[in-house]
Amino acid sequence: MPSFRVLKTFLVVARVGSFAAAGDEVSLTPAAVGLQIRLLEAAIGRLLFDRIGRSIILNTQGREFVTVASDLVIRYEAAANAAPNGLSGTVVMGALVSALMGAFAGALWQMKRDYPTLDIKLFAGLSADFVPRVERGELDAAVTTLPPRVLPAALKWTPLYAEPMVLIVPTRPHFALSSDPFAILRTAPFLRFDRSTWTGDLVTRVLAGARVTVNEGLEVNSVETIVALVRQGFGVAIVPKLDNVQWQRDSRLKVIDIPGNVIDRKVGLLERSNHSRTQFTAAIKAQFSGLHPGKTRTTRKVPNT
Repeated sequence: MPSFRVLKTFLVVARVGSFAAAGDEVSLTPAAVGLQIRLLEAAIGRLLFDRIGRSIILNTQGREFVTVASDLVIRYEAAANAAPNGLSGTVVMGALVSALMGAFAGALWQMKRDYPTLDIKLFAGLSADFVPRVERGELDAAVTTLPPRVLPAALKWTPLYAEPMVLIVPTRPHFALSSDPFAILRTAPFLRFDRSTWTGDLVTRVLAGARVTVNEGLEVNSVETIVALVRQGFGVAIVPKLDNVQWQRDSRLKVIDIPGNVIDRKVGLLERSNHSRTQFTAAIKAQFSGLHPGKTRTTRKVPNT
């Protein structure tokens, strides 16, 4: 029976397509990786890769064995990560920076309080960048916005909460500022969230619904940076109204609802359909459903409209 480590090495080789690249990832020499693959092939009595010179190509038997090996690894890790008193071990996940400024931050800290032996490694980034990393198993899960396109079959997305898209303006602008939201959008310097991102796509949809052409200024890929620029009086912006930001206490910002807008930014949990950390992802989702397992506390639920 191949060892757990050999199965994981095989899955890495199948994903990256070479012994050298796999060795970099699992901290082995290419020769050691090649030896593990040969021992695995000998143990199961079939070749998993076609060798062409120094290149390797996953063959039909190898593609079939990926499913078997993935299932064995998931089952092993699930058993290894099981803890009698709750969740433990290491979870690697991605999150939008703005989600850490929003409602997800509270749920994350509550998880750490509820499960002190749980080690959460967090990587900040953009929603679209997390999709291939979750699919490849580099991340156990990621907090992202609602995908604008159909996800790969191996992935699923569960809504957690929603944030209304609002107009933010400076209280001390370096330009003339109207009192009408549509006039503000037409005339004030507009700081646009990167339109190639999923949140940027929402901003484009809000503007289309408002039927206004904005006075384009900067294009930025960070909600945090946009808010800072607006506070300094350099422009206006449409952003998600982050849950943990004290908007009403900020003397340099004003939040304005956009008349007629019904578009929210939906934030949810991206994960593989089958993986070894489902207990963790279920607990995260429970934080937002008010049904946290084993706890009498009820977490505030944010409507997912």
